[in-house]
Amino acid sequence: MARFSIDLKSGDLSNQPNEIIVGIDLGTTNSLVAYVNEGVGVAVKDENKKTLVPSIVHFGNSGRIKVGEEAHRMLVEDPQNTVYSVKRLLGKSYADVEQIESYFGYDVIDDGTDNLVKIKVRDRFYTPTELSAEILKSLKIKVEEELGISVSKAVITVPAYFNDSQRQATRDAGKLAGLDVLRIINEPTAASLAYGLGKNDDQKIAVYDLGGGTFDISILHIQDGVFEVLSTNGDTFLGGDDFDRAIVEHWINEHELGSSLKFSGKSGGQALRLLAEKAKKHLSSNDDYHAYLEGIEFALTKRQFEQLILPILERTIACCQQALKDAKLDVDDIQHVVMVGGSTRVDLVKKLIGNFFQKPVYDDLDPDEVVAIGAAIQADVLAGNQKDVLLLDITPLSLGIETMGGLMDTIIPRNTKVPSKAGRQYTTSIDGQKNLKISVFQGERDLVEHNRKLGEFILRNIPPMPAGLPKIEVQFIINADGILKVKAKELRSGVEQVIDIKPTYGISEEDMGRMLLDSIQNAQTDMNSRAILEAKNEGNHIVHSTEKFLEQNKEVLSPSEVEGIISLKNDLKSAITGDDKDLINSAIQDLNLYSAPIAHKVMDIVIRKAMKGQKV
Repeated sequence: MARFSIDLKSGDLSNQPNEIIVGIDLGTTNSLVAYVNEGVGVAVKDENKKTLVPSIVHFGNSGRIKVGEEAHRMLVEDPQNTVYSVKRLLGKSYADVEQIESYFGYDVIDDGTDNLVKIKVRDRFYTPTELSAEILKSLKIKVEEELGISVSKAVITVPAYFNDSQRQATRDAGKLAGLDVLRIINEPTAASLAYGLGKNDDQKIAVYDLGGGTFDISILHIQDGVFEVLSTNGDTFLGGDDFDRAIVEHWINEHELGSSLKFSGKSGGQALRLLAEKAKKHLSSNDDYHAYLEGIEFALTKRQFEQLILPILERTIACCQQALKDAKLDVDDIQHVVMVGGSTRVDLVKKLIGNFFQKPVYDDLDPDEVVAIGAAIQADVLAGNQKDVLLLDITPLSLGIETMGGLMDTIIPRNTKVPSKAGRQYTTSIDGQKNLKISVFQGERDLVEHNRKLGEFILRNIPPMPAGLPKIEVQFIINADGILKVKAKELRSGVEQVIDIKPTYGISEEDMGRMLLDSIQNAQTDMNSRAILEAKNEGNHIVHSTEKFLEQNKEVLSPSEVEGIISLKNDLKSAITGDDKDLINSAIQDLNLYSAPIAHKVMDIVIRKAMKGQKV
């Protein structure tokens, strides 16, 4: 695509292309769209010079849909038909959000048609994807009015910890909005592109992204235009919305308003939530706040506010510690700390993060705009207009399959660069096995029961063969959006199956957020469990092989040899029933030592028969 320039006063395009690619930050609280003009990222403004579009959708009586500022004004007037923070529901099941369903001022339900959560508005059910599409449509119209041309291609950002389902839901929302989504990229990575740090220098930076509903921390290595994500951590259900909620709960307790319909419930709670949001913003640059609502004075000091949000921020510090550990770096190795997201305007956030990383935070660019501008720069790279930038993203959690005994066999480790492809060969454990179930999991624990199941399928019609003879290759392919495809193929027969993994639901997001921490806390237990299961698997395999050996060679074995092998085999079977891996391994070794010379003798007999022309 040819480079173009835009005269912002006249809107004229020189060397006008047929289309351009825009960058979109689809946010929890606000969204915005940006494009690149002569190598510089520009966030699109409305007639009021505002770049932010509130991520709010309102459905009127006549069926008219309002998005943005118009919808924001309806939060108090018509809260039941006004939807906000929909990003928090993308790709979620009702079980994921059931515990905090009362947080939303509208009906979040499970309509029984599938596993995904629905929003009920005016007797109709909407998916979060459909509602997100309405926000994206408004952004599409906004940039088209700015440029005076049609826009059909976009790069959309998501939190680094968004799973496959959430990423796919974001892509689907783009399609519903009439956009060809060329790439889904992580928000912290987009922010690093916006700052352009390290194009000519070798440095490591931390990107701290605290938005309205999600939090990410990413550690990046930037050298000669290559942006490489070393590690990432975060929480897809933590953000500025939680600050508002903490203030609301404080006021409700302070004024004993729990039973008041004016200040609680889906309808009454909206006004108080909006007041809390105003208090949060005011206290970012002032020492106290007070306002009246329904004749009651609601006041809050900066010190009180900071005490309320400190436990929330401490959760982000724990994520920062883990991200550094995963990147095998210390605080001293970080040259810059980039602040992203409107919630980082809070003084306490900057203070805590600056103290943790022991350096001033980097907040030169507008934290609300930096992600969209980075997405626009990535779009410009895809358009072929920038040759000095290479973006290398990563997958945040390990991906693998279940093997015998419920073990997790990792195929793509966490923090692997994407796009990526990896495979491993497996075989059958039963003679004549025709079908093989392949269950795909995501997580860091050694046992699949502790990880998150993404899906499963069956490789069918494997030609009947003795156990161990089939060669089954399982390949994992992650595209640039971080979405997984799994391929299984029996190499001898060519039988093959390919599926796109769509995650199953029912596990809470909080549980998923604890996966990494659990893997660390239970590392020793997991190692012991894996060692026991591996010993049992090997023992069972040897017992099976020994029984086949006895059956096939009973004519050439002496009674004493048969008796000795059976005795040691029974000792091994007995050991397998327990959980002493050393006892199992010792029984395996005893059986191997005894049977090895007998197996050699049998092989010599078979070879002699073959050399005499006898059929073996």
